[in-house]
Amino acid sequence: MKIHLSSVFVDDQEKALRFYTDVLGFVKKHDIPLGEDRWLTVVSPEEPNGTELLLEPSGHPAVQPYKTALVQDGIPAASFAVDDVQAESDRLRALGVRFTQEPLAMGTVTTAVLDDTCGNLIQIVHSK
Repeated sequence: MKIHLSSVFVDDQEKALRFYTDVLGFVKKHDIPLGEDRWLTVVSPEEPNGTELLLEPSGHPAVQPYKTALVQDGIPAASFAVDDVQAESDRLRALGVRFTQEPLAMGTVTTAVLDDTCGNLIQIVHSK
């Protein structure tokens, strides 16, 4: 068994697509119209057939309280592996990304947390 799909709830799918592709560097995998919304997924360019991230509309009534609580408590909605957290946070900051947690080394793991502009906190992580 392996993870095929995971999702992050986004306030605006088009805005999320731009952020997750143009800023974070993922590539669009699927974009299928579903009424007012889309089945919109992105993947890592390093693993085009790997796990897909669904940029899921946050229209369900339970989603906004959930997202608000996570952000207020500083809890990331997703975590993405990078080779160098400091270098990646520098690159993203140069693109205007706002961080809520600067790179922090904790033993064999370094993390940072950023705002995805779509209502979520996202963690980047590197394990030695």
